[in-house]
Amino acid sequence: MFRIKKLDIFITKQFGLLFVGAFFICQFVLMMQFLWRYVDELIGKGLSLEVMAQFFWYMGLMLIPQALPLAILLSSLISFGNLGESSELTAIKAAGISLMQAFRPLIVIVCLIAGVSYSFQDQIGPMAQEKLFQLLVSMKQKSPELEIPEGVFYDGIPGTNIYVQKKDLNTGMLYGIMIYRQSGSYDDQAIILADSGMMQSTAEKKHLLLKLYDGVWNENMRSSEVAGNAAVPYRRETFSTKHIVLDFDGNFELADMSDNNVDAKAKGMKRIFHDMDSIREANDTTGWQFYREGKTYFFRLAQVDKADSLKAIKEAAKPSVDFDSIFAKLKPEQKQIAVKAALNSAQATITDLDMKANYAKYIHRYYRTHVIEAINKITLSLSCLIFFFIGAPLGAIIRKGGLGVPVIISVLVFIVYFIFENSGMRMARDDQWTVWFGKLISTAVLTPIAVFFTYKANKDSVVFNIDLYKSILMRILGLRTKRHIYRKEVIIEDPKYDVDADLLINVNLEIEAYSNHHKLYLWPNPIKVFFHAGDDQEIEKLNQSLEVAIEDLSYTKDKLILSELNNYPIIAVRAHTRPFRRKWMNIVSGLILPLGIFFYFRMIRFRLRLYRDLRTIRSTTDRVLPRIIELTTQNKSITELI
Repeated sequence: MFRIKKLDIFITKQFGLLFVGAFFICQFVLMMQFLWRYVDELIGKGLSLEVMAQFFWYMGLMLIPQALPLAILLSSLISFGNLGESSELTAIKAAGISLMQAFRPLIVIVCLIAGVSYSFQDQIGPMAQEKLFQLLVSMKQKSPELEIPEGVFYDGIPGTNIYVQKKDLNTGMLYGIMIYRQSGSYDDQAIILADSGMMQSTAEKKHLLLKLYDGVWNENMRSSEVAGNAAVPYRRETFSTKHIVLDFDGNFELADMSDNNVDAKAKGMKRIFHDMDSIREANDTTGWQFYREGKTYFFRLAQVDKADSLKAIKEAAKPSVDFDSIFAKLKPEQKQIAVKAALNSAQATITDLDMKANYAKYIHRYYRTHVIEAINKITLSLSCLIFFFIGAPLGAIIRKGGLGVPVIISVLVFIVYFIFENSGMRMARDDQWTVWFGKLISTAVLTPIAVFFTYKANKDSVVFNIDLYKSILMRILGLRTKRHIYRKEVIIEDPKYDVDADLLINVNLEIEAYSNHHKLYLWPNPIKVFFHAGDDQEIEKLNQSLEVAIEDLSYTKDKLILSELNNYPIIAVRAHTRPFRRKWMNIVSGLILPLGIFFYFRMIRFRLRLYRDLRTIRSTTDRVLPRIIELTTQNKSITELI
């Protein structure tokens, strides 16, 4: 029986508070990104606060399903990162509670959130999408707010361009006015110049009343009766006061969307499946009609044996009339007319086929958008669960809370998700990929990642140990680390200088014998390297003796010896003989030519480095031995005196 424990309540509280905060942060970021796309439709339109509130409200409702997965990812990362950083996760595991048991309450909550996300997309999302689209269309159709600038032509009034040299903000007077009005063609225009004037809107905000002072009106009087190159009548009028009424609708009215509600995003799942059947049937009917019409362009209708398709094509391609002989008998003028008629017919046929091809492409794309939206409602809900199994295990592995590392990781995961999701959607919409492949590629990429992180976190495996990856990279590139030996704060027993001196002397003798027998500066035989090489037992024994002496001498109080001990290099005892310890890996790397060349030259580098290291060991030992002998003599003298 499932029981709610105190640990479940504790983890739920930790996650819940962070989820609420992360949700509002993600919602705000997504809304700002969406607003940036339509900022040109909002600026300068004089929209009321009520209209703006509706726009942001429906935009927020539409973006909630997208903000939920991101909020789950970020909140789960931070919550389990905080638990790991404060060692609470360690205490939970020490109590015998596995990581999956700690995930249990949050898995239930995330599944509920995924269900709410799906219901939201199926019920509320289409309504919000429809209302938002209606507002956007209405905003595009609304005339811009009347704000005539100084020194530039203002074209916000339909059919009219106004230039104002100067404005008086206190009185509302306009000075140096120039107006271009065009009612029909380029010739049907008027140019009005005025010394000053004043503009105001009518009460119903449907027109503008412009009162001009001391000006001139120049206008062409072209009418429909004037044709050809006849002279165009011209009128010039000088006035001291003139009233002009301009059409300008300053009100905001919602566009009629009764015939435009065809977007798949504005439909629920039930309606999508219903419309998909209708679209499929319409596509099939249109396709068969285009096919039957297309046959008439290439084949004449004849009763042939339908069982033999090749024979049918051959019979249909036989001309019933010898057009070449008929064309040869025509007069030159008639031939020219016939060629033009044939060319016009061919061009008309091509245009008709292009139109039908574009229409067929459109209806197929329209069908794919419905399939994409149906799959998107499921994958977007499923991403809530996937992002949880990425964020929570990563938080348990990294053990870093706050808004630093979790935010960086969340952004990286979201970028990967966005690239695959957006690319797959575009490729599926343009019919370059299948719809299922394009829409499921992001889920297919992130699901194995979620499984991997969950498995590693449950097994307490080290995934993001920087030191581990650093050491692996240094081994691949052949980079070495230096010794760092410092004076010990507490020394219980002094080093055995006489024993260490004997070890170092033996090491030098072994190095001399090894150098005489092995020519490290010569290139080795590649066959022996990849197929017959083994470990270098002499170097391993030599390195073991050297490390024993260095470890014992590290307890000395002598500064000279401590300084010289750091000059001893750290020897790579195997890299100079073969690339890998396993024989089959050496054989594979040797058979793959580019890889084998890389490891061969890498091994040569290690051989030369070992050659230099052995010389360094001998020179360092020559400097350390006199001091060790001196300290040994002093210790013996003190012992004899005692």
